[in-house]
Amino acid sequence: MLGLYSTRLLLFGDSLPFHRLSGCRKAWCQTNLRFLSWVGCDDGPLTLASLGFKSEFDKTKKDRASNLETLSASKSKVKVVGSSETKGIGAKKLVEIESAPFAAKSFSELDLPSLLLGRLESEGFTVPTDVQSAAVPTILKGHDVVIQSYTGSGKTLAYLLPILSEVGPLRNKYPDGEGDSGKKREIEAVIVAPSRELGMQIVREVEKLLGTTDKKAVQQLVGGANKMRQEEALKKNKPAIVVGTPGRIAEISAAGKLHTHGCRFLVLDEVDELLSFNFREDMHRILEHVGRRSGADPRGTKSPLARRAERQTILVSATVPFSVIRAARSWGRDPLLVQANKVLPLESLPTTGHVKLLGPASSSSSNSSMQVQSTAQSLPPSLKHYYCVTKLQHKVDTLRRSIHALDAKSVIAFMNHTKQLKDAVFKLEARGMKAAELHGDLGKLARSTVLKKFKNGEVRVLVTNELSARGLDVAECDLVVNLDLPTDSIHYAHRAGRTGRLGRKGTVVTICEEPEVFVVKKLQKQLGFPIQACEFTEGKLVVNEEERHLENVS
Repeated sequence: MLGLYSTRLLLFGDSLPFHRLSGCRKAWCQTNLRFLSWVGCDDGPLTLASLGFKSEFDKTKKDRASNLETLSASKSKVKVVGSSETKGIGAKKLVEIESAPFAAKSFSELDLPSLLLGRLESEGFTVPTDVQSAAVPTILKGHDVVIQSYTGSGKTLAYLLPILSEVGPLRNKYPDGEGDSGKKREIEAVIVAPSRELGMQIVREVEKLLGTTDKKAVQQLVGGANKMRQEEALKKNKPAIVVGTPGRIAEISAAGKLHTHGCRFLVLDEVDELLSFNFREDMHRILEHVGRRSGADPRGTKSPLARRAERQTILVSATVPFSVIRAARSWGRDPLLVQANKVLPLESLPTTGHVKLLGPASSSSSNSSMQVQSTAQSLPPSLKHYYCVTKLQHKVDTLRRSIHALDAKSVIAFMNHTKQLKDAVFKLEARGMKAAELHGDLGKLARSTVLKKFKNGEVRVLVTNELSARGLDVAECDLVVNLDLPTDSIHYAHRAGRTGRLGRKGTVVTICEEPEVFVVKKLQKQLGFPIQACEFTEGKLVVNEEERHLENVS
């Protein structure tokens, strides 16, 4: 009960102490009043046309210069749904975001700095993904956002590109080299990830864009590494960007060796995981210190909304349950939901119940379909889903047969308990299949070695648990196997998202016992797509035709 109470405080209270809960409830009620005024209108959700986005981007230098002037001039004029300037329940509410291409054919259309464009080209990045085309210009205009797209769609670059456009060595320079040349260098962006693997993956992406000469502009602060060395690197390198896990960031901040009050950007990657009770205290400190000017009144006489305005908050996740929406409203200022080809205000989404991301709320009878659309949208589009029934003692052998039947070269197998991983690896290697385990109890060096071997093909099967999977970005992974059932559809989506990345094909196989079949059926209903029963016989995957016929009849 205490855990639930504390979590509610974190989500609704802008990370305020317990004695300020009453003030938080008042702010939350005001937000709900603004929401009611939105759902009362008949204009429907914001579309590309209503947002003012152009279908094609004029590439001439004259128009580009004009657009840049418009952007800088219009920043103070942006009207967001729910603002005090918007009056009338029936009035149409628009978010004025000009000249942002939703289907850009090149990164040069996104008004990125020339140095950054050069680095993108040298690393082989030519065409932005849909979510990048929508997110980059929206963030560059100063909006707080929630980025939601399926795993492997390019969400990391979607927030890194606008940040690198504003901070670090690749940013837009001041004219004639003037501006902040004499300013003391400080941390300007903090990126928080729930796992060491995801944190290190983000660091590698930033370093790739910065290049070898400028890679000291980013510093990793992940748990499991030497804390003293990290503190020394902060003092010596004076990085512009910090990427880390909640525990280590909060720990070094509490020691007075991480100064983030003047930070301009706060990114919470895999925010749905960061909302868990385990991260509550660490996230409380991060939210209270990052982007909070030292002159801000700690007693709250300054409005919570004004205090939040000192930083730009970016939340990222493959799925957006309503807990994430509540958090975004509490931590950000008039946040926008950014998806592929769509930007809309969070005010247009419900605060409770299921979340529908594809259109306006219609009726209570559609609640069951809302969760389907939200979760299914988080999955890569080209996946095939199967389940196979076997006995507990035969699960690992079924895993091995599924790998041979599908000729999978790179496989991630999920189990729920860390103690079981070693036994599964032992059984696979006893049958001549190279495998390794990955979990939080391994040291940093061991984890890095395992991941390196998996990515270069030395390890064919990586047996891991739920949290470790969050940072796994292996584009070549062609098979995901659930040796243990995921706890719900959202966890299924996060596991399944490890394969089928960047448009590739992928397969997800769930291996279960007979009494667990009803759980698979429940997942199938929640996800809104078929998970077909199958068997692995004579080295082939055989779909259960009888069950398929029954499903078609029903």
